[in-house]
Amino acid sequence: MNRFTLLLAHLALTLPAIAESQLPPNARVAIIGDSITEQKLYSRFIETYLLACTGRKDIKCFQFGWGGETAQGFSARLENDLSVFNPTVATTCYGMNDGRYVPYDPSIGANYEKWMRVVLEGLKKVGVTNIVAGSPGAVDTRWFVKGGATADQYNDNLAHLRDIDKKLAAEYHTAFAEVHDEMIKAMAAAKAKLGVDYDVCGRDGVHPGPNGHLLMAAAFLKGLGLDGNIGDITVDLKGASAGSEGHAVTGSNGIAEITSTKWPFFLEPEMRKITAFCKFNDELNRYTLRVKNLDTAKAKVTWGTEVKEFTKEQLTAGINLAAEFDKSPLDAPFIQLVITVNNKQAYETPMIKGMVTNFRNFANDAKADPEFAAALNTLKQKMMAKQEKLDAEAHAKLVPVKHTIKVESLN
Repeated sequence: MNRFTLLLAHLALTLPAIAESQLPPNARVAIIGDSITEQKLYSRFIETYLLACTGRKDIKCFQFGWGGETAQGFSARLENDLSVFNPTVATTCYGMNDGRYVPYDPSIGANYEKWMRVVLEGLKKVGVTNIVAGSPGAVDTRWFVKGGATADQYNDNLAHLRDIDKKLAAEYHTAFAEVHDEMIKAMAAAKAKLGVDYDVCGRDGVHPGPNGHLLMAAAFLKGLGLDGNIGDITVDLKGASAGSEGHAVTGSNGIAEITSTKWPFFLEPEMRKITAFCKFNDELNRYTLRVKNLDTAKAKVTWGTEVKEFTKEQLTAGINLAAEFDKSPLDAPFIQLVITVNNKQAYETPMIKGMVTNFRNFANDAKADPEFAAALNTLKQKMMAKQEKLDAEAHAKLVPVKHTIKVESLN
């Protein structure tokens, strides 16, 4: 074995594996789960990331969360409810309610596996070609008080259900999202530093705030196969600046005038706090600045309204602007995108729960009466027309954004 082969083998063992992309052209992504999904936080983070951070405008999303639901519950509405959107990609997140809030018992695992099989087979039956089977999340080790299990006992239960999801993902050849471990690891690290009262899975122990939902979104985004590279900007203090795809760059001698169609992910303050205990910025939010021909030991970097100092070694190797800067010139357009995505997902919940799912009750009437069936179909079309209008409003926010990076030598 030559030295080059040995190097490749070493890299294969040390570099993180990049999942195969689960987002084909014109992907239609259904985000499916229980009340944690219906909170419309991790689903919002997934959708805004797919729209803003990938540079793709061909992706559409629809949130199908339902409070209190189990895998069995979703299996009953799967075909009917998904028919309005016809997804090609789906993420699933069940197990929290399937565990029954008691210590693990093999019967719980057997029942969960039975119905998750029905869900995975049902998704394939309706034409979903790319599935990310997500594990359940976690409960908060300080705040969980529900049911007949301690937090440790219920996290053990959820870990058993995670193992079932992982097994089924391998068996059905789907992608897998390790939601449970993502939350458990960050929660332990955060509480060790910030105190046990710092909640990662919510003050009710089950429903996270934005910090926990960012961890959930990270697991699903990795399961979807995102590589996390938002962009690379090179500033040359003695030459022309340059940028990677999605970033048109002009300027020279320490200045980069940039027009970006790929944006770094906007982190609210509570979300930014949890990034100290996870790898979100490293794995999914890399907006890298590299500086060439810096002759001094340090330099000052100005980006938007913030100014920070870095060493020559840091700037030569590359700094992650998304992690190093608390504010970004791209935050304002991202926030506008967040607002429109919120409006869209807020409409999707009553559309499904209040109307579409109830069409199942009239299935026999629709079969017997073509006029009645046509009326139901008209209702579906009318509701989808509004959803598509809201979706178009979100996509319209994806405009090129101009911003400037300035690097100045410090003596």
